[in-house]
Amino acid sequence: MNKRFRGRPRGVGKPVEVAPPPRWLALFEGARALSEASLLIPTHTLLRRLGRGGDGHAVMTLPGFLAGDGSTSVIRHYLKSWGYAAHGWGIGRNLGPSRYTDIERLLRERLADIADSTGNSVSLIGWSLGGVFARELARSMPDAVRQVITLGSPIGGGPRATNAWRIFDWVSNTRLDGRPMRNRIALATQPVEGIPSTAIYSKSDAVVAWQIARETDSPLTDNIGVRASSHLGLGFNPAVLYIIADRLRLPEDDWRKFDRGLLSQLIYE
Repeated sequence: MNKRFRGRPRGVGKPVEVAPPPRWLALFEGARALSEASLLIPTHTLLRRLGRGGDGHAVMTLPGFLAGDGSTSVIRHYLKSWGYAAHGWGIGRNLGPSRYTDIERLLRERLADIADSTGNSVSLIGWSLGGVFARELARSMPDAVRQVITLGSPIGGGPRATNAWRIFDWVSNTRLDGRPMRNRIALATQPVEGIPSTAIYSKSDAVVAWQIARETDSPLTDNIGVRASSHLGLGFNPAVLYIIADRLRLPEDDWRKFDRGLLSQLIYE
Protein backbone atom coordinates (compact mmCIF):
# COMPACT_ATOMS: atom_id res chain seq x y z
CA MET A 1 0.00 0.00 0.00
CA ASN A 2 1.27 3.47 -0.85
CA LYS A 3 2.25 5.73 2.04
CA ARG A 4 0.14 8.84 2.19
CA PHE A 5 1.49 12.35 2.37
CA ARG A 6 -0.37 14.85 4.50
CA GLY A 7 -0.56 17.77 2.13
CA ARG A 8 -2.74 20.71 1.23
CA PRO A 9 -4.45 20.63 -2.19
CA ARG A 10 -4.14 23.98 -3.92
CA GLY A 11 -6.95 26.37 -3.21
CA VAL A 12 -8.28 24.31 -0.25
CA GLY A 13 -7.68 25.43 3.30
CA LYS A 14 -8.12 22.13 5.15
CA PRO A 15 -5.29 19.57 4.93
CA VAL A 16 -6.28 16.18 3.54
CA GLU A 17 -4.47 12.94 2.85
CA VAL A 18 -2.85 12.87 -0.60
CA ALA A 19 -1.55 9.53 -1.84
CA PRO A 20 0.99 9.03 -4.61
CA PRO A 21 -0.49 7.89 -7.93
CA PRO A 22 -1.29 4.14 -8.13
CA ARG A 23 1.90 2.24 -8.80
CA TRP A 24 0.25 0.06 -11.43
CA LEU A 25 -0.21 3.19 -13.55
CA ALA A 26 3.58 3.57 -13.71
CA LEU A 27 3.80 0.26 -15.60
CA PHE A 28 2.33 2.00 -18.64
CA GLU A 29 4.13 5.34 -18.24
CA GLY A 30 6.77 4.74 -20.93
CA ALA A 31 4.33 3.40 -23.51
CA ARG A 32 1.92 6.26 -22.89
CA ALA A 33 4.70 8.84 -23.28
CA LEU A 34 5.72 7.31 -26.60
CA SER A 35 2.14 7.41 -27.84
CA GLU A 36 1.90 11.09 -26.90
CA ALA A 37 5.17 11.86 -28.66
CA SER A 38 3.90 10.05 -31.78
CA LEU A 39 1.04 12.55 -31.97
CA LEU A 40 3.61 15.23 -32.83
CA ILE A 41 3.84 13.78 -36.34
CA PRO A 42 0.25 14.50 -37.46
CA THR A 43 0.07 17.75 -35.44
CA HIS A 44 3.50 19.17 -36.32
CA THR A 45 2.31 21.59 -39.01
CA LEU A 46 -0.48 22.90 -36.80
CA LEU A 47 1.82 23.28 -33.79
CA ARG A 48 4.36 25.31 -35.78
CA ARG A 49 1.65 27.86 -36.58
CA LEU A 50 0.71 28.46 -32.95
CA GLY A 51 3.43 31.01 -32.28
CA ARG A 52 1.90 33.71 -34.43
CA GLY A 53 1.31 36.84 -32.37
CA GLY A 54 4.10 36.27 -29.85
CA ASP A 55 6.73 38.93 -29.11
CA GLY A 56 9.79 36.66 -29.22
CA HIS A 57 10.85 37.18 -25.62
CA ALA A 58 13.30 34.84 -23.87
CA VAL A 59 12.09 31.55 -22.40
CA MET A 60 14.08 29.19 -20.17
CA THR A 61 13.20 25.52 -19.70
CA LEU A 62 14.00 23.60 -16.51
CA PRO A 63 14.02 19.78 -16.67
CA GLY A 64 12.60 17.30 -14.20
CA PHE A 65 14.37 15.18 -11.63
CA LEU A 66 17.28 13.13 -13.08
CA ALA A 67 16.77 14.76 -16.50
CA GLY A 68 18.83 17.33 -18.38
CA ASP A 69 18.30 19.81 -21.17
CA GLY A 70 17.83 16.99 -23.68
CA SER A 71 14.47 16.16 -22.13
CA THR A 72 13.12 19.64 -22.90
CA SER A 73 14.58 19.84 -26.42
CA VAL A 74 11.18 19.29 -28.06
CA ILE A 75 9.71 22.21 -26.13
CA ARG A 76 12.62 24.44 -27.13
CA HIS A 77 12.34 23.29 -30.76
CA TYR A 78 8.79 24.61 -30.90
CA LEU A 79 9.70 27.72 -28.92
CA LYS A 80 12.29 28.56 -31.57
CA SER A 81 9.85 27.82 -34.39
CA TRP A 82 7.43 30.23 -32.72
CA GLY A 83 10.08 32.94 -32.70
CA TYR A 84 11.06 32.90 -29.03
CA ALA A 85 14.63 32.98 -27.73
CA ALA A 86 14.75 29.52 -26.16
CA HIS A 87 17.30 28.63 -23.48
CA GLY A 88 17.94 25.44 -21.52
CA TRP A 89 18.98 25.68 -17.91
CA GLY A 90 22.54 24.68 -18.82
CA ILE A 91 23.64 23.03 -15.55
CA GLY A 92 23.45 19.33 -16.38
CA ARG A 93 21.12 16.81 -14.81
CA ASN A 94 18.58 17.87 -12.24
CA LEU A 95 19.73 16.03 -9.11
CA GLY A 96 17.61 18.05 -6.73
CA PRO A 97 18.82 20.33 -3.92
CA SER A 98 22.07 18.45 -3.30
CA ARG A 99 24.34 19.57 -0.49
CA TYR A 100 27.25 19.34 -2.95
CA THR A 101 25.82 21.83 -5.46
CA ASP A 102 24.20 25.20 -4.77
CA ILE A 103 21.67 24.76 -7.56
CA GLU A 104 19.65 27.81 -6.56
CA ARG A 105 22.70 30.05 -6.96
CA LEU A 106 23.54 28.55 -10.35
CA LEU A 107 19.97 29.10 -11.53
CA ARG A 108 19.92 32.69 -10.35
CA GLU A 109 23.14 33.34 -12.26
CA ARG A 110 21.73 31.64 -15.36
CA LEU A 111 18.50 33.65 -15.23
CA ALA A 112 20.39 36.90 -14.66
CA ASP A 113 22.60 36.23 -17.68
CA ILE A 114 19.58 35.60 -19.93
CA ALA A 115 17.66 38.62 -18.66
CA ASP A 116 20.70 40.90 -18.96
CA SER A 117 21.50 39.72 -22.49
CA THR A 118 17.95 40.31 -23.72
CA GLY A 119 17.08 43.33 -21.59
CA ASN A 120 13.69 41.83 -20.74
CA SER A 121 12.10 39.50 -18.24
CA VAL A 122 12.11 35.77 -18.97
CA SER A 123 9.30 33.21 -19.03
CA LEU A 124 10.11 30.00 -17.16
CA ILE A 125 8.83 26.54 -18.11
CA GLY A 126 9.56 23.90 -15.48
CA TRP A 127 8.81 20.20 -15.85
CA SER A 128 8.20 18.26 -12.63
CA LEU A 129 10.93 19.22 -10.11
CA GLY A 130 12.08 21.85 -12.62
CA GLY A 131 8.78 23.64 -11.98
CA VAL A 132 9.53 23.80 -8.27
CA PHE A 133 12.87 25.47 -9.05
CA ALA A 134 11.16 27.78 -11.55
CA ARG A 135 8.76 29.06 -8.90
CA GLU A 136 11.59 29.63 -6.44
CA LEU A 137 13.49 31.57 -9.10
CA ALA A 138 10.42 33.75 -9.60
CA ARG A 139 10.13 34.22 -5.85
CA SER A 140 13.76 35.30 -5.47
CA MET A 141 14.09 37.30 -8.72
CA PRO A 142 10.59 38.62 -9.54
CA ASP A 143 11.84 41.47 -11.73
CA ALA A 144 13.56 38.98 -14.04
CA VAL A 145 10.56 36.67 -14.49
CA ARG A 146 7.66 37.33 -16.82
CA GLN A 147 5.59 34.25 -16.00
CA VAL A 148 5.94 30.65 -14.79
CA ILE A 149 4.51 27.53 -16.45
CA THR A 150 4.81 24.23 -14.57
CA LEU A 151 4.27 20.74 -16.01
CA GLY A 152 3.27 18.11 -13.47
CA SER A 153 5.27 19.82 -10.73
CA PRO A 154 4.87 18.96 -7.02
CA ILE A 155 4.23 22.56 -5.99
CA GLY A 156 1.57 21.82 -3.39
CA GLY A 157 3.22 19.12 -1.30
CA GLY A 158 6.36 17.20 -0.52
CA PRO A 159 8.10 14.37 -2.39
CA ARG A 160 6.20 11.66 -0.52
CA ALA A 161 3.12 12.47 -2.59
CA THR A 162 5.05 11.20 -5.59
CA ASN A 163 6.31 7.79 -6.68
CA ALA A 164 9.87 9.10 -6.94
CA TRP A 165 10.48 10.17 -3.34
CA ARG A 166 12.80 7.30 -2.36
CA ILE A 167 15.09 7.96 -5.33
CA PHE A 168 14.88 11.70 -4.67
CA ASP A 169 15.87 11.18 -1.03
CA TRP A 170 18.92 9.13 -2.02
CA VAL A 171 20.15 11.09 -5.05
CA SER A 172 19.67 14.57 -3.63
CA ASN A 173 21.54 13.73 -0.40
CA THR A 174 18.72 15.07 1.73
CA ARG A 175 16.65 13.82 4.65
CA LEU A 176 13.00 14.38 3.90
CA ASP A 177 12.18 14.40 7.59
CA GLY A 178 15.02 16.77 8.46
CA ARG A 179 14.31 20.37 9.38
CA PRO A 180 16.11 21.91 6.34
CA MET A 181 14.01 19.90 3.89
CA ARG A 182 10.79 20.53 5.81
CA ASN A 183 11.51 24.26 5.74
CA ARG A 184 12.35 24.11 2.03
CA ILE A 185 9.09 22.31 1.22
CA ALA A 186 7.07 24.71 3.38
CA LEU A 187 8.47 27.67 1.41
CA ALA A 188 8.14 26.01 -2.00
CA THR A 189 4.44 25.29 -1.51
CA GLN A 190 3.61 28.93 -0.79
CA PRO A 191 2.11 30.99 -3.65
CA VAL A 192 4.51 33.19 -5.62
CA GLU A 193 3.03 36.64 -5.26
CA GLY A 194 2.81 38.95 -8.26
CA ILE A 195 3.99 36.49 -10.94
CA PRO A 196 1.47 35.00 -13.42
CA SER A 197 1.66 31.23 -13.01
CA THR A 198 0.05 28.40 -14.96
CA ALA A 199 0.08 24.86 -13.59
CA ILE A 200 -0.47 22.09 -16.14
CA TYR A 201 -1.30 18.71 -14.63
CA SER A 202 -2.95 15.39 -15.44
CA LYS A 203 -5.09 13.19 -13.25
CA SER A 204 -3.49 10.19 -14.96
CA ASP A 205 0.04 11.28 -14.02
CA ALA A 206 1.82 8.16 -12.73
CA VAL A 207 4.60 10.02 -10.89
CA VAL A 208 3.19 13.12 -9.16
CA ALA A 209 -0.20 13.21 -7.45
CA TRP A 210 -2.28 15.65 -9.45
CA GLN A 211 -3.67 17.26 -6.29
CA ILE A 212 -0.24 18.72 -5.46
CA ALA A 213 0.50 19.83 -9.04
CA ARG A 214 -1.92 22.76 -8.84
CA GLU A 215 -1.51 26.41 -7.93
CA THR A 216 -3.53 28.19 -5.27
CA ASP A 217 -6.46 29.87 -7.02
CA SER A 218 -5.92 33.60 -7.56
CA PRO A 219 -6.32 36.21 -10.31
CA LEU A 220 -2.72 35.51 -11.39
CA THR A 221 -2.83 31.69 -11.38
CA ASP A 222 -4.44 29.09 -13.59
CA ASN A 223 -4.72 25.31 -13.27
CA ILE A 224 -5.21 23.37 -16.49
CA GLY A 225 -5.73 19.63 -16.44
CA VAL A 226 -4.78 17.68 -19.56
CA ARG A 227 -6.86 14.55 -19.93
CA ALA A 228 -5.05 11.23 -20.28
CA SER A 229 -1.49 12.54 -20.22
CA SER A 230 1.42 10.67 -18.68
CA HIS A 231 4.04 12.40 -16.54
CA LEU A 232 6.88 11.55 -18.92
CA GLY A 233 4.81 12.69 -21.90
CA LEU A 234 3.96 16.18 -20.68
CA GLY A 235 6.88 17.70 -22.60
CA PHE A 236 5.80 16.02 -25.85
CA ASN A 237 2.02 16.20 -25.61
CA PRO A 238 0.52 18.43 -28.36
CA ALA A 239 -2.23 19.55 -25.98
CA VAL A 240 0.42 20.77 -23.52
CA LEU A 241 2.38 22.54 -26.27
CA TYR A 242 -0.84 24.29 -27.30
CA ILE A 243 -1.23 25.66 -23.76
CA ILE A 244 2.41 26.80 -23.69
CA ALA A 245 1.99 28.65 -26.98
CA ASP A 246 -1.22 30.28 -25.74
CA ARG A 247 0.41 31.43 -22.47
CA LEU A 248 3.52 32.85 -24.13
CA ARG A 249 1.46 34.85 -26.66
CA LEU A 250 -0.16 36.87 -23.90
CA PRO A 251 1.04 40.49 -23.64
CA GLU A 252 3.19 41.03 -20.57
CA ASP A 253 0.72 43.54 -19.14
CA ASP A 254 -2.42 41.56 -20.06
CA TRP A 255 -2.10 38.06 -18.60
CA ARG A 256 -5.39 36.16 -18.37
CA LYS A 257 -6.62 32.68 -17.72
CA PHE A 258 -6.71 30.00 -20.42
CA ASP A 259 -9.88 29.93 -22.55
CA ARG A 260 -10.80 26.28 -22.98
CA GLY A 261 -13.66 26.90 -25.41
CA LEU A 262 -16.28 24.30 -26.26
CA LEU A 263 -14.13 21.83 -28.19
CA SER A 264 -11.14 22.02 -25.91
CA GLN A 265 -13.27 20.92 -22.94
CA LEU A 266 -12.88 17.44 -24.40
CA ILE A 267 -9.09 17.75 -23.99
CA TYR A 268 -8.72 19.87 -20.84
CA GLU A 269 -10.15 19.61 -17.35
